[in-house]
Amino acid sequence: MLSGLALPELAALLVAGVLLDLLLGEPRRWHPLVGFGNLAKAIEGPLNRGGLRFARGLLAWSIAVLPLTLLAWLGAQYAGYLLHVLLLYACIGLRSLREHTMPIVEALRAGDLATARTRTSWIVSRDTREAQEPELAKAGAESLLENGNDAVFGTLFWFLVAGGPGALLFRLANTLDAMWGYRNEHFNLFGRAAARIDDVLNYIPARLTALSYVVLAGAAGGRAWRCWRTQAPAWSSPNAGPVMASGAGALGVSLGGAAVYDGQLEQRPPLGEGPPASGTDIVRAWRLVLGTTVLWLCLACAAALLYLVWTHHA
Repeated sequence: MLSGLALPELAALLVAGVLLDLLLGEPRRWHPLVGFGNLAKAIEGPLNRGGLRFARGLLAWSIAVLPLTLLAWLGAQYAGYLLHVLLLYACIGLRSLREHTMPIVEALRAGDLATARTRTSWIVSRDTREAQEPELAKAGAESLLENGNDAVFGTLFWFLVAGGPGALLFRLANTLDAMWGYRNEHFNLFGRAAARIDDVLNYIPARLTALSYVVLAGAAGGRAWRCWRTQAPAWSSPNAGPVMASGAGALGVSLGGAAVYDGQLEQRPPLGEGPPASGTDIVRAWRLVLGTTVLWLCLACAAALLYLVWTHHA
């Protein structure tokens, strides 16, 4: 393992980090990723100007990510297990996904569209000011499915590969993609390196996440697989497509389609099959993400047990 930890150690630390997140949730003050976002803004300001924007963007990414990752790696050599767990806790966002989406469900159940629109606008970039319940439910379900990979499973994957520093590297790269990876005049060239690096780091986790959604779909697994294989190629993101198409198929709802961004109506490719999403489907999407987390933890523990048995008899 790149972390220098044995598989049983990684599995135990993985469980500890997830349980810590579920118990404590994200820090209410001094969140590390919020601080990193402020750092990224300070770096982007002076570098995102003039010529050679792609090279400048790559330099900015390196300045923002590599020293922190190296510092985490050096710290892990001395702080050991504790730092690995704390880094995973700081990077994972399982409980926060629930805390950001369940209030939308509650507002929709109460018929409070104003609150539901406000809450939804906090987690998506689309315009929700005139959105009705189906659009809000669709946005919430899509956010859960996609961020299940970005905030949870990608982090878990890279933790298993390289421990806490691996989780940190992935999460920082994913954050920069969310901040800089836009195809507009300001970020198109500067943010391209951040977008491509995130695509590479997310490639395997996204497909493992999509496969997990297929497995947990049970009898609907064939539909989830079909949606993944036929719909994902049309999606603009090479990693969000498989995750969201598979998840929508597993839930048996229709996602994608029309959405308003910056005042412009965009027709996105369809995702999934079935009726339009409702507030209940946000809850079902959360349960799918939670179930996938449990599945990954069980597989990690099973692999660790097999490793112990194998080494004991070797």
